[in-house]
Amino acid sequence: MKSKIDSRDFRVPEGKPVNLKKWPTLVEPVYKSKKKYAKRLEEHVQELSTLQRVHYASNRYAVLLIFQAMDAAGKDGAIRHVMSGVNPQGCQVFSFRHPSAIELDHDFLWRTTRSLPERGRIGIFNRSYYEEVLIVRVHPEILLGQRLPEGIIEEKATWQDRYRSIVDLENHLYRNGTRVIKFFLHLSKEEQRKRFLARIDDPDKNWKFSVADIEERKYWDQYMQAYEACLGATSTEQAPWYVVPADDKKNARLIVSGIVLDTFKALKMGYPETNAARRRELLSIRDQLIKESPGSK
Repeated sequence: MKSKIDSRDFRVPEGKPVNLKKWPTLVEPVYKSKKKYAKRLEEHVQELSTLQRVHYASNRYAVLLIFQAMDAAGKDGAIRHVMSGVNPQGCQVFSFRHPSAIELDHDFLWRTTRSLPERGRIGIFNRSYYEEVLIVRVHPEILLGQRLPEGIIEEKATWQDRYRSIVDLENHLYRNGTRVIKFFLHLSKEEQRKRFLARIDDPDKNWKFSVADIEERKYWDQYMQAYEACLGATSTEQAPWYVVPADDKKNARLIVSGIVLDTFKALKMGYPETNAARRRELLSIRDQLIKESPGSK
């Protein structure tokens, strides 16, 4: 059992091709038991809650967490558990699925750009603009419904152009104080099969399963190829991808929370310092409040 989570173990190097067959979907756990898991996750949640308060108060950076994965990989659970201690006032979660008619009248980055976090806040994208180089690449017929100008769609050039647009956006965000951290929850096809069966066999989970899920499963190999191309083209020093083994949900949550904590610690934030003029103002207000106490009359 590994006791320490090293973010570098899961980080996709910039400019290197990615072969997901070489990235494990299951690794040695960083917890000994369910009780130890719960205790360690609680420690991560409490530490993140403290750092989030400093982040909100300092108001210098924005943090964007992006989650991408195949169905049943545990995105919702990871977000729910890892962010459970964060003040909702400083955190927002957005889920992006099929674009609306209005969204289709804009470029592919428009709908997500509107939901970027402000300084001092955490934004979470459950799926994101990366769908435009994943599901759209697996189902290129979707491009025909995006009303793009004639002659702009070319099989290879389309994806390279979109990768460049994404990297340019993320570099722009970095230069302006937004830190983008991207998680690919790496689930095995066999584990997905088991989780689909569990959703069917448990009446309380039936709502999580649809015929569309099993239809998309038929494109597993195409999705893996799309993810490999995407991760290799868009993981940068400024906005890295992390491939998180997802066959063990508990382990995945601890890994995700560890990476998020490392991200916040690297910002080296602190509460705003009080200058002399501000301190005099506060002392003056304090004197007024003391004079209002019943015992001062």
